[in-house]
Amino acid sequence: MATLPTYREFPPMPGSIVVNDEKSRREVPVEPRAPHPLLALSEGRAVFEFGAFFASRAYLSTLPKGDGHSVMTLPGFMATNSSTGPMRRLLKSLGYDAHGWDSGRNIRVNEELVTKLEDQIDRLFETSGRKISLVGWSLGGVLARELAKLRPEKVRLVISLGSPITDDRAHTNASRLFEFFNGSEPEEIRDGQFSGLDHAPPVPTTSILTKTDGVVHWRGSVQDPAKASGAPTENIRVFASHLGLGVNPSVMIAMADRLAQPEGEWAPFKANPFQSWMFPKLATAWG
Repeated sequence: MATLPTYREFPPMPGSIVVNDEKSRREVPVEPRAPHPLLALSEGRAVFEFGAFFASRAYLSTLPKGDGHSVMTLPGFMATNSSTGPMRRLLKSLGYDAHGWDSGRNIRVNEELVTKLEDQIDRLFETSGRKISLVGWSLGGVLARELAKLRPEKVRLVISLGSPITDDRAHTNASRLFEFFNGSEPEEIRDGQFSGLDHAPPVPTTSILTKTDGVVHWRGSVQDPAKASGAPTENIRVFASHLGLGVNPSVMIAMADRLAQPEGEWAPFKANPFQSWMFPKLATAWG
């Protein structure tokens, strides 16, 4: 097995949520909850984000170019590769070897799915001879993080988009539908895997989230720096809907910046002065 690179320890990035602030915990206790119903009803605004993606396509083509390494995208719950198509086409134009997953519609989380995804990671790694990056949207981000725990020697970094990275499903309003197809405890959880979702994998990990997410409450997408696994983690906030995260131009800017970093030389995300308005700070865990 390959030896994992050693990374410097970083403090939370500027604007990150520090969720282990005991003073804040005492003063403002927060119970896990799903997004407000009005946010869920407003998810139709993703149509405008889709339009903004194509309107800004010329600008997005000027983003930092990749080094040709493989990037595997994982769709959200109930979605297929079609949902990540625009993202993958952009990544290919930036010089990445971008791939969807080979697993159809993202519905069931079970041993068969996990084994199939591990096999795909193995194939991409063996074909290129290089570590691959994983980009997962919503449930796809949860899977990406857990796969990186299973194959850390083959994964370069993980980016999750609006993912419920917590064992408490009360953070999402899709929990009942998920449990309808998967039961209260999916197969992998009963076998002792896919628990401790709030613990980051031992590779650099970025969570991109939005406070106006109508499907997953933003607090459920926050990475706690105290639960890192020896590699850097960060949280990046954007203005977006949940359904628009895969095409939102600000998400594409942050994603391209993260993927373009030389392997083993991770540094926290910092938007340039012309882009900073797209990335509001997360000043508090409870705000």
